[in-house]
Amino acid sequence: MGPGKWRTADAPRQLFSTSATERVEIARRQFFEEGMRPSGLVSEAVIQSWMRCRRVHPDPQRQVAFAPVTRSRLHATQERSRGLLQVAQHEIAAMERALAGADVRVLLTDGDGVALYLSPVPQSSAPEMLSRHMGQPGSNIGERIAGTTAPGIVAATGQACTVLGGEHYFDELRLLQCAAAPIRDVRGKVVGVLDLTTLARPFGFDAGQMVGMHATVIENVLLQAQSQEHLILRFQLHPALLETPLQGLAGIASDGHVAWLNDAGARIVGLLPADAASREVESLFGHSLQQLLRLSTAAAPRFLRLASGLGVWAQARLQACGAHALLADEEAAGAAQPAALAPRPPEAAAKEAGMDAENEACQPTLREHNRRLVEATLAAHGGNISQAARQLRISRGTLYRLLRSWKQAQ
Repeated sequence: MGPGKWRTADAPRQLFSTSATERVEIARRQFFEEGMRPSGLVSEAVIQSWMRCRRVHPDPQRQVAFAPVTRSRLHATQERSRGLLQVAQHEIAAMERALAGADVRVLLTDGDGVALYLSPVPQSSAPEMLSRHMGQPGSNIGERIAGTTAPGIVAATGQACTVLGGEHYFDELRLLQCAAAPIRDVRGKVVGVLDLTTLARPFGFDAGQMVGMHATVIENVLLQAQSQEHLILRFQLHPALLETPLQGLAGIASDGHVAWLNDAGARIVGLLPADAASREVESLFGHSLQQLLRLSTAAAPRFLRLASGLGVWAQARLQACGAHALLADEEAAGAAQPAALAPRPPEAAAKEAGMDAENEACQPTLREHNRRLVEATLAAHGGNISQAARQLRISRGTLYRLLRSWKQAQ
């Protein structure tokens, strides 16, 4: 039977009288020994991965061998993903605290499946076994090396998945249980995979839900860190869901188009994230850029009626566009600067060199609105710097610097 040609079983083989482990064993026998496609016995994601792996690794019983990782290779790998590593630090630490007594290891890879970080091996596990089965930072644990694993499938498909026991392609890895979810950047590209792996026993909790939640938090932070010249819109059906992993997020460019939309936001507006990108903001949100910008001075969420007629609660925040950060204290922005570690676009590099690319990068609509917004706020408070700065949620020093820079530019 040629590659890619699989027979289909005439009827399910006692599916309702077998355990999950037994169904996987039946699936392996059908796939590896009988050449049948084990539909219904394991997930379609696992079947597709087995098919990809078999083209590269005809023998599922061979030992998995990770290439040695040199210090220079590890440094180069981590340097390429420096921004992702920095924004992921807080969530990984939170996961490790929660999992301290669960014998579960946290793994972060780049978008190609190269390990960027592995948490310490749990004391009650066999260190040599986990190290051998999961490699080390710098190891490529994608499908071409490690066969079917949850992080390998996510790196190959961009879809979250769980791979348990015998669903792993290689016999050697059947002791592992793993669950993984993707992390995307502002272009919609998978730049990271977050994974949970345990050895020889079930998770004992919903690992897929947990890893998906933390991957979403990391992705949301990364999207905002990579959007230093966008209006960030947060929205959800209930205000209590804002500032949670369930919040919808959109990055709106100064020309009035949606630059990106996260998964939660795409579900709310009824589009795929890729389909929402480059749409005019008014066609999705039912409000112009100028109207949404006014939300940036409101301390509490405001109710908005979207173009679809759906009502949501929303908040907006301007990123660093114009003279420094308009709605964030300069010192606070400097203390939390993950975007500086991400790959830098040319205009950002020019900005760091002291050039005036910042003003060129921001379209007049957004830059001019910033100034009008500040001047209107000052007028509403009778020129009181302290009160205006409090409403704008910036420091008095930042407001003074903005006013001084505008005066000098006249």
